[in-house]
Amino acid sequence: MYDVSPPINFSGIQISIIRLRTHRLWENGLNLSSFRIPPRTLPRPFTNRVDILYQNLGNWSTFYYNVPDHTFVTSVVGFSAYDSNATPFRNGLIELNLRGDDPITVSFQNLSLGWNADMRCVRFSTNGTVEFTNLTLLGTCVARGQGHFSVVVPRKGGEHKKVFRWWILGFVGGFVGLGLVVWGGFFVGKVCQWKKVSKMERESEKSESLEALWIRNSKMPLASAIRTQPSLESNCNCVP
Repeated sequence: MYDVSPPINFSGIQISIIRLRTHRLWENGLNLSSFRIPPRTLPRPFTNRVDILYQNLGNWSTFYYNVPDHTFVTSVVGFSAYDSNATPFRNGLIELNLRGDDPITVSFQNLSLGWNADMRCVRFSTNGTVEFTNLTLLGTCVARGQGHFSVVVPRKGGEHKKVFRWWILGFVGGFVGLGLVVWGGFFVGKVCQWKKVSKMERESEKSESLEALWIRNSKMPLASAIRTQPSLESNCNCVP
């Protein structure tokens, strides 16, 4: 195994690389820091030699990786396999094919918070997917492929955010509902007032036959313009 010194501006990251023959990987597997690759493992596509690159991101873990609503309780560690015969003009990244039943194990012995039931293993695979698995009582994660690994716990603030979000939605919904109730009451009041006026007009038309005169949208009663005709009294004594 060879330790690689990162640039000064990436201090805190540990990088190691080991080269081994494929038949050795098949027969013995590999113990690499916190990783254990079981026997009966082959590179895919096949190559005679394999380079295994190990990384411990340390305090750079949250810079490169993030899990929504979760907090890292360990640094992110990972490994990836490369074809030893790859040239600078060809990407030598390869996969590891586990032919046996034993998985790859990642051991996190020094958990900062101690083991608890809320802890989950998280795996960031080389194709960009994120996979959650259970953490064993011994602080070990298991996987069937390479990638980067860590242990996370749910972020308590995430629950508060959900409650706050529902509170905002409830407040807005209640405000809109109150506005609809007020508008509905105003509309019903107008309808009742219109019905009351219509009823009064009908009663007025029944009790007195008056002509009506419409002025714009208002209906006004109108009496007939008939004057009483004059008449002579019959018991008048006239003197010539």
